Amino acid sequence: MKNTLIGMLAAAALTTTFSAAQAADKTLTIGTNNWAENIAVSNLWELVLEQHGYDVRLANVGKSALYAGMNSGDIDVGLEIWLPHTDKSFLAPYKDTLEVHDAWYDETGLGLVVPSYVDIDSIPELAAHADEFAYQGRPSILGIDPGSAIAGLTDEAISAYDLPLKQINSSEPAMMSALDRAYRTQQPIVVTLWNPHWAFADYDLKYLDDPQGIYGEGDTIYWFSRQGFGEDDPWLTAVLDAWHMSDESLSDLMSQIEERGDPVAGARNWIAQNQDQIDAWLAAGQAAR
Repeated sequence: MKNTLIGMLAAAALTTTFSAAQAADKTLTIGTNNWAENIAVSNLWELVLEQHGYDVRLANVGKSALYAGMNSGDIDVGLEIWLPHTDKSFLAPYKDTLEVHDAWYDETGLGLVVPSYVDIDSIPELAAHADEFAYQGRPSILGIDPGSAIAGLTDEAISAYDLPLKQINSSEPAMMSALDRAYRTQQPIVVTLWNPHWAFADYDLKYLDDPQGIYGEGDTIYWFSRQGFGEDDPWLTAVLDAWHMSDESLSDLMSQIEERGDPVAGARNWIAQNQDQIDAWLAAGQAAR
C-alpha cells in the first residue's frame, strides 16, 4: 500500500512537472509590422491563441529585424510573407534557415494608387503631370516606412520611369491621413498601397498601370517561422496551415479595427461574429495532437 501511494505521488509529481513544461512551451513571439492587415491578423491570433493557453507576445519590428530575429530564434513566427516577388529579397539571406508554410491569402496587389477621380491611368503618365501631385511644395509620392519592400520598389519605379517626383516616407497612418485629406477635397494624390487593405473599401481608388512590371504580377501571402518550429509545435502549425481568409473576410476584420480605432477591440468583435470559421481552423490541429 505504501509503495502504491508513493508511486501515485510520484506519478502526480511527474504529471504536474510535465504540465508546467507544456505551459512554458506555449510561449509564442509573433513578429509584426505596421501594415494594416498584419496588425489585424496578429491581434486576431493573439486573442485566439491566448484562449488556448498560449502566452503570446507581439514584437513590433521592421522587416529586416523580423527576418534576422526569426533566424536567431528570438521570434517564432511571422504571419505575412509575400512571395514570389515582394519579400523575395528579405527572404534570400535566410532561405535555408527559415520555414515558409502554407498560404492564407491569394491575389495580392501592390503599386502606386490614386483616387479614381484623378485623370491618369499609368505610372508613365505621372511624369507629365508631376506638378499636380505636389505635397509640401514639391511633386511627391507618399509612402510608408523606408525599410518596407514597397518603398524599395517605389524607388525602383521612380528611376525606371524617370519620374520627377520624390518618395516621401512616413508611417502608414500618416500616409492614409494625407490620402483622406486629399480625397475629401478631390485633390490629386499618389500613394503607395497594396491589397488587402481597408482603404479600397472606404475610398474609390485605382492602381496605376505598371507596364514595366516593377511591382510584380501579384503575390500570395504565407505565414513563416523560425527553423524547427513545425516540429516544436505541430498543433499550431496545423492550425495556421488551415487558416485562409478571403478578401471579404479580411477586409471586414480590418474595417472593424479601423472603425473602433483599436486592433484588440476590432479583432475581438470579429471573432465573436466568425467563431465558426475560427473553429474550423482550430479543428485542423486535432490530428496533430
